[in-house]
Formats: sequence, C-alpha cells, structure tokens
Amino acid sequence: MTKPAALKRHLPTSPFKAPDTLPLKQFAVGDRVTHDVYGLGRVIGIEDGIAVLVDFTSAQERIMSPYAKMSKL
Repeated sequence: MTKPAALKRHLPTSPFKAPDTLPLKQFAVGDRVTHDVYGLGRVIGIEDGIAVLVDFTSAQERIMSPYAKMSKL
C-alpha cells in the first residue's frame, strides 16, 4: 500500500508566491456524483471533511477527502 503524496507547506522565506488553495468540495446525502474509477453513484453518508460513503450500485465505497477524482453532477 502506498501513501498519498503529502502537500508541501509554503515557507514564509520562499521567493515564490504561495500556491492558491482551492475550497474543499462539499457533498450532501443524496447528491449524484461521478468518480473517475467507479463511475456514477449517489452519496449515502458523510464524515465531515474526512470522507463520503458513495453507493455505486455495484459496490459501496468510502472516498477520502479531498475528493480529487469525484465531482457532483
């Protein structure tokens, strides 16, 4: 099992500007979503800021934040 790449923090003494932070995606129970790997699904549970539980008809998957491969329809 591999760990996801950790975000690098911006050093205040760096000559480069800090990267823009994108707002976290927000999902609600009942939202229809699409995932790059699992396809179409419906949100059936939420763990605030940690993960969402999605029913993809063939399986239920727990998708971890920041939900990079998932978007709301």
